[in-house]
Parts: sequence; C-alpha cells; structure tokens
Amino acid sequence: MFDKKTLLITGGTGSFGNAVCQRFLKTNIKEIRILSRDEKKQDDMRKFYNNDKLKFFIGDVRDYNSIKGAIKGVDYVFHAAALKQVPSCEFYPMEAVKTNIVGSDNVISACIENGVKKAIFLSTDKAAYPINAMGMTKALMEKNVIARSRQLQDEDTILCLTRYGNVMASRGSVIPLFCDQIDQGKTITITNPDMTRFMMTLDEAVELVLYAFENGKQGDLFVQKAPSATIEILAKAILELKKSKSEISYIGTRHGEKLYETLITSEEMIKAIDLGNYFRIPADNRDLNYEKYISSGNHELAAFMDYTSHNTKRLNVDEMKKLLLRLDLFQAI
Repeated sequence: MFDKKTLLITGGTGSFGNAVCQRFLKTNIKEIRILSRDEKKQDDMRKFYNNDKLKFFIGDVRDYNSIKGAIKGVDYVFHAAALKQVPSCEFYPMEAVKTNIVGSDNVISACIENGVKKAIFLSTDKAAYPINAMGMTKALMEKNVIARSRQLQDEDTILCLTRYGNVMASRGSVIPLFCDQIDQGKTITITNPDMTRFMMTLDEAVELVLYAFENGKQGDLFVQKAPSATIEILAKAILELKKSKSEISYIGTRHGEKLYETLITSEEMIKAIDLGNYFRIPADNRDLNYEKYISSGNHELAAFMDYTSHNTKRLNVDEMKKLLLRLDLFQAI
C-alpha cells in the first residue's frame, strides 16, 4: 500500500516511528521522513537503520514554517508528535496546548496545502472524558481534526483519527520502569492497585493506524478492542517473569491520573460501528442548523455504556505474562 510512496511521521523518533520504520523500510516504500526536534534521537536512528530510504528533518510542529519543507512531496502522514506524559502536562498545560492542539492544526494545514492524500492523527484514551491537561488537549485535537475535515472537498486530504490506550513498553511507560526497578534491586512503585489500563502492544498500535489508513473516510475515528489489567496484576506478572523477589510499594495516584481509562464514550457508542477487532466512529457531519435533523433530545443515550478498562476483558496474572512475552523486552526470558 506504500509502494513507491513517501510517508512522513511527525514525532517519528519515538516508539511508534521506530516500529513503522522496522516494518516498512524493507518494502518498496519510496521514502520515510522523520520530523522531530531531537537531533540526538535522529542521529541514533540514522546509524541504527543505515538506510537511504530514511530521511530526517529537524523541526517542531509548533512552528508551521519548520514543517513546510518536510511535507513537500509527501503522500501520507502519520502524526505522532505530542506531549504525552500526564504529570508534565499537568504542570505545564500551555506547553501541551502548543504541541497537541496548535501543532496538530499546523500539520493539518501543511497537509492540505501540499496535497497530502491522507493523514492519520494519533490520539489517546485520555481524550475520552478527559480530566487532565494531556487528555483535554488531545480531545481538542480530535475535535479540530473532525471540524476541519468537514470543510474539505473530495479531492482534499482525508483526515482520520485513531485512539488507543497505553502502548506496552513504549518510551516513558510503566513497564520499562518496573523492569529497571527490578534490575536495580529496588522496590516496585505502583500508584493504586485497583487502577486499570488497556494493554496494547506496539505492533497492534501500528496495525490500528494502518487499518485507519486503509479504511478511513473523512473525519473517522478508529478504536481497537483491547483487554486490560490492574496495575497490581501487571506488576506481579513482571515480577514472576523476571523471577524477582522485589517488593511492591504503593505511592498513590499522581497528578491528573484516572482510576480507569475510557476508549469510547457512551455518546460515541451510539453511532460506533463494530468491525470485529475495531470500532469505527464516523464524524457527526450535521451543520449548525439542527432543526433540519432533530427536534428533541436523543433518548437512546441511556442504553449505551462507555467502553472502559474497567468493563473490557480483564487479564489475570498468567494471561498478562503471555502478553508480556510478546514484547522485545521479555524475549530473552
């Protein structure tokens, strides 16, 4: 599907960008462009892959002028650049606004101006019923992608969204932290033993984005069905796999954290289309003349439950261990 095409990944030095590179650099793709502001990570990737199909662009999605050159001649865009850490966004919410909202809007404008065929914007479960700055800014990114998609013509860039939970073992996530604490002989620190999170591998995150790329229509949002586990189950599974006797200590919920995450709100479930492994949530493309569509409130709402890490399939320790063994981090075990 990317045969002789050029793909741009914003924030491409992260876990997602590396996963895409590993998957597609050996195919007939013409070029993968990595746009980021981290020259050290770009240099690491350049040396690691040593592939002429991989091109690097220093730039920041906050600065429209710095991304214009990177996007010229591009066929497709995966927008992964974001501020993702919940606590840091809580302390610096305006920085999250600049990157997650303004930055994503800059990417939309650059895609339209340069005739990009399709752009997929990566979002998060924290955007559903958001309580923290990271989730709020991602929610506004989603709203803006859908709003701008309504303004486009058939020949313009197709804008789509994916929303997923925590990607297991991604940079800055809790699984590498637990492993480091165990390897250093430290106590594992968990926030709340009853806190649940969706469990999704990096390969599944890439598959979701590719599914959106293949099937997405203007303004679509795609969500993958995923199991969940409590943080305590996750910690116990890692301890057993690493045959560690490290103890667990409870440090309490951090700034802006939820007890559980929501992937699809009850309002979205009303119109969600079940595609087997995925849900497709089409954009609401009504205009502001609501009287043309409905004259009273929607009475179906109460019949739909939101889709959360508390009511999806819950993994036990053995199931969690099997899932962890799919990760590179545990391949040597």
